[in-house]
Amino acid sequence: MKKLISGLSGLGAWASAAALAQATPGGIALQPAQSALAEEVHFFHNVILMPVIVGISLFVLALLLWVMVRYNARFNPTPRKFSHNTLVEVIWTGVPILILLVIALPSFDLLYKEDVIPDGKQSIGQGDGRTTNFIFENRFEAATRKVARPAHLQVFIDDGSQMRRLQHRVDYSLEGFGEEELTVSLNAPPAAGERVIMNGGRSLVGPNGLFGLFGEDKREVALAPAMTLKVTGNQWNWTYAYPEYGDFDFISNMAPESETTPELYLLEVDNRVIVPVGETIRVTVTASDVIHAWALPSFAIKIDAVPGRINETWFKADREGVYYGQCSEICGIKHAFMPIAVEAVSVQAFCRWIRAKQSEFGVERSPEELAAEPLCGDAAARLANAGALAR
Repeated sequence: MKKLISGLSGLGAWASAAALAQATPGGIALQPAQSALAEEVHFFHNVILMPVIVGISLFVLALLLWVMVRYNARFNPTPRKFSHNTLVEVIWTGVPILILLVIALPSFDLLYKEDVIPDGKQSIGQGDGRTTNFIFENRFEAATRKVARPAHLQVFIDDGSQMRRLQHRVDYSLEGFGEEELTVSLNAPPAAGERVIMNGGRSLVGPNGLFGLFGEDKREVALAPAMTLKVTGNQWNWTYAYPEYGDFDFISNMAPESETTPELYLLEVDNRVIVPVGETIRVTVTASDVIHAWALPSFAIKIDAVPGRINETWFKADREGVYYGQCSEICGIKHAFMPIAVEAVSVQAFCRWIRAKQSEFGVERSPEELAAEPLCGDAAARLANAGALAR
């Protein structure tokens, strides 16, 4: 049995994060959302689905009680004799159609966001204490994906210790919608050393508060994937690969009960998936034998792993921690023993882990290949020139 990726001695450090990202005994609510897309799913469930479900249930209960009391044999000895009522039939046909429309429209939008990989872009400008105009490169493969309105662009000031989001018309103005270059004009120049970060695109995720009726608009621009994770379901474990980093792969099995804690037994694995926090991760999913399903409730992900077919989804972890899931498609006698554990770490820690894995699997990379690696490229090139590996 392989040693746990992060060492079980580190489980205590992740206790608070794990408590928010795993199934809990007796729990009936959704696991707390750990990404903007999951927050949007929760908003849809809590603000749209639940009121509709509760309203229909109470109405049907009240209708049943009224009929039972009003039309029983004691109070209504002579029953009515009619075959139909046009008004009632129009109502019970029309109202369900309206209800389905209310549910369907936002659900179609969510399905699209889960299924289509985001293509948001980021442009970064450097403050010098004088410049107020900064350019966002509004170039996309399809012209229909360009920034066309203020909601499609988000502007932040990064001073090195924190990022502060600016408000359109309050802190800056925009010119050039639909053009290849969009001008962001700040009301005040950022100080020297501060960065102006501009995220733009049509891939907006997160709850919008139903136009302010149920909270503020929390949508954010989802950036294009920084890396790809390949997932293959097997009876009864998972194989993971990182194609941009030499395409090494490893198998993740459920950790034995003796090597984990009672709270994490059936959830912990011997090899966790390691991903960088705050980055969009493309996930390609398939299977080697029967149908499985890769599911991470904290990110509102559930996608089938089908032999001979590649399905695709994505996620972005908003904070560091360990996130647990399970195979969610019955796949055989050990279906219940196929847990998923994804650990989100800093980009620096992710790159160190990548270097360690490349060394473990004997992956040889040229300086050009190292420099081209997403996220770790620049650091990798410096390490290669220095003749050292990150530890």
